[in-house]
Amino acid sequence: MSFPLLTATAALPALGAIATAAVPAARRTAAKWLALLVSLATLVLAVVVLVRFEPGGDRYQLTESHAWIADFGVRYELGVDGIGVALIALTALLIPFVILAGWHDADPLETRSSRWRPTQGFFALILAVEAMVILSFEATDVFLFYIFFEAMLIPMYFLIGGFGDRAHAGTDENAAAQRSYAAVKFLLYNLAGGLIMLAAVIGLYVVAGNFSLQEIAEARANGTLDMATSTERWLFLGFFFAFAVKAPLWPLHTWLPNAMGEATAPVAVLITAVVDKVGTFAMLRFCLQLFPEASKWATPVILVLALISIVYGALLAVGQRDIKRLVAYASISHFGFIIMGIFAMTSQGQSGATLYMVNHGISTAALMLVAGFLISRRGSRLIADYGGVQKVAPVLAGTFLIGGLATLSLPGLAPFVSEFLVLVGTFTRYPVIGIIATFGIVLAALYTLVLYQRTMTGPVKPEVSAMPDLRLRELVVVTPLIALLIFLGVFPKPLTDIVNPAVEHTMSDVQKQDPEPEVEAAK
Repeated sequence: MSFPLLTATAALPALGAIATAAVPAARRTAAKWLALLVSLATLVLAVVVLVRFEPGGDRYQLTESHAWIADFGVRYELGVDGIGVALIALTALLIPFVILAGWHDADPLETRSSRWRPTQGFFALILAVEAMVILSFEATDVFLFYIFFEAMLIPMYFLIGGFGDRAHAGTDENAAAQRSYAAVKFLLYNLAGGLIMLAAVIGLYVVAGNFSLQEIAEARANGTLDMATSTERWLFLGFFFAFAVKAPLWPLHTWLPNAMGEATAPVAVLITAVVDKVGTFAMLRFCLQLFPEASKWATPVILVLALISIVYGALLAVGQRDIKRLVAYASISHFGFIIMGIFAMTSQGQSGATLYMVNHGISTAALMLVAGFLISRRGSRLIADYGGVQKVAPVLAGTFLIGGLATLSLPGLAPFVSEFLVLVGTFTRYPVIGIIATFGIVLAALYTLVLYQRTMTGPVKPEVSAMPDLRLRELVVVTPLIALLIFLGVFPKPLTDIVNPAVEHTMSDVQKQDPEPEVEAAK
């Protein structure tokens, strides 16, 4: 029996979460180091998964399959394709930086009892989220995926509601109530989507007789599973609704600005760079593979919703006064690009969408974490409270600028490749939507450059005149992310080589081919 590598990659952070939570109250520093070491060990396992994965091999590799709830046809089945491998690597890469960036975010306040262990709880919850997200990327049993898709809401709820932004808490008496509101809204929206998905999961079992993604997809492909058109469409809508909430897609997006605004910066990164990727990943893995005809039927409406997300999110980002909410609305716009690329039904669009998931995770992490360092120094999230920061903290301002330029997809930085492929892939099949979507790029340049101008340039405000530059720990967090943005922007081939074969399988599932280029005959 081969070593269960996929199980180990998810089990390690899960066990690390339990061990971190059990550290005595007085050993807060030990808990931090334990969580960091576990996250680094998980990254090593993720790299091993990446190395052992063969892009030209079977669709699902490193598979594991064991009986679990035999009476209901539920199995413990794991496997990864190129898309899953890329997102597992992204998750494992970002968690150590999240932990380092939040090193002091959960230190107990003087008013709390010495028996209260917020530090241990904070880092244990982060590791728990990592374990559940990785299992979601690995699961090839639909019911198993559903369990972890929903279970990750629990630690996220406590991270948002229990460990809020202290910069806000120090100036607003209603801070605790606002954190609770954001956490409950996050939970209710995602639970509503999950309950609808549960009904669809049960319906799929009634139709197919099992929960195995591979068996159902093979039965659909060879014609042994005959699913009525109306049934397929209803099941597709049940799955897609849950994924659209998680993604988030307009108009199901309203929980995200509240959650990111009230959470600490590292938790905000965890939300939009890690957890939300499960929604867009699941659209590729489950919606297109299980319900190909329904996916094509729903494409026009989904593309319109994605286009609204792109323009709407960017417009609201332009008008924001809060730094973290600006990044949240920018992320809504970016997720619109990802979903548009998925449902453009072209190889360029889907490759670009997958690259976008990875590159958006890195760029948003870089921008939000530097923004968190900035906010912790000034004690305010309001853009108007800053000015002239680049004169007193040039390294902080420089890294903030690079993160912002990556967000607007500047050529030479990783998100540019993703956005270009998405737009090309969309334009070849839906030119009008592709043209309108380009306005999102213009608006991204506007909100990013205005944010930098108002916070970093101009006269130095007295409140920031003594602001320290980035410290060593903060440089350790930011420098690798910026290096990755530049490397993948100049040389994305290592990532495209892994992703493209999986995209070819997905295109085959929906029986779509790229449109032939239209070339006028020479006169």
